[in-house]
Amino acid sequence: MRLNIRTAIILSSIPLLFAGVALGGEGIQVKITNDGTEDIVVTVYDLNTRPQRVVLENARINGFTSVPINVIGDSTGRATISWTATSIDRNSPECGHDEGVELGDSSSLRVHADSSCST
Repeated sequence: MRLNIRTAIILSSIPLLFAGVALGGEGIQVKITNDGTEDIVVTVYDLNTRPQRVVLENARINGFTSVPINVIGDSTGRATISWTATSIDRNSPECGHDEGVELGDSSSLRVHADSSCST
């Protein structure tokens, strides 16, 4: 009897797992673009995952070049990311960042390092 109840519970919960994947958790393709002429080093975090996941780590992106990434969408199909960027010029470093950026599928995000870096 207990085995039948457990089996029924397990079988009835399987559609709920698939519903969660259909509503959210699907991959969102995003293009990260360096919007300047200078090369920068970029790190991107997927804020929809728990714990937050690094999807691009210390990637050197040449001026006006794009890098495609995949992130997880939420229940509305939107990705939420944060990013940091640092110029490669060690004599006069510049930085940039943003948090909580919401993007849809096939979006393009322009990143830059054009502010002074905090120490």
